[in-house]
Amino acid sequence: MKRNFSLILLFILLMTGCAGPARYVDPETDEGPVAMTLDYRDFERAASESVDSLLASGAVDNPNGGRYVLVVSRIINDTMQRLDTDQLVKRIRTELLNSGRVATTTAVGIDGPEDEMNMLARTLRDSEEFDQRGVERKGTLQAPDLSLSGKILQRNHRVGREQQVEYYLQLSLTDLTSGLAIWENETRVIKRGPNDSVTW
Repeated sequence: MKRNFSLILLFILLMTGCAGPARYVDPETDEGPVAMTLDYRDFERAASESVDSLLASGAVDNPNGGRYVLVVSRIINDTMQRLDTDQLVKRIRTELLNSGRVATTTAVGIDGPEDEMNMLARTLRDSEEFDQRGVERKGTLQAPDLSLSGKILQRNHRVGREQQVEYYLQLSLTDLTSGLAIWENETRVIKRGPNDSVTW
């Protein structure tokens, strides 16, 4: 039993010693290997292309001045990967906010408010423990004008002795007054590599 434990310990030490040291990667200059799965570079590119298309379309230019209020609806992950769609959405929201042409609301969402403090702060009304002059009044939350929804799809194909993996980010912007889609876009990320590459 002692001998088995010693062999296992020796094996673990050898495996640990063979691993290379961890290192930082600069996203601005990273030219490391390309994964067949979606990585941060793909999210950045897809978000930037989508935002550029949206801003160029004029769909978020408010003719009355000011900024439209945008709510993020559901972004469906239809890939073989377990993706956090919030990572992509956050990047898009950040770029839209920084453009100064859109404000995003966290008070409403498909699964409830993104920031529950919007409603919790309003439960302080009539509490004797709080100075009521600082408590949010009724009717101050801004309803959204626009809704952003979408889907991420994955399609795999054999191309000769390789595989091709195609990812599609499809987004729609809906005018909540009319229910009409006023902008749509599809960004493609296409990768080709060995058949034994993991795509999930």
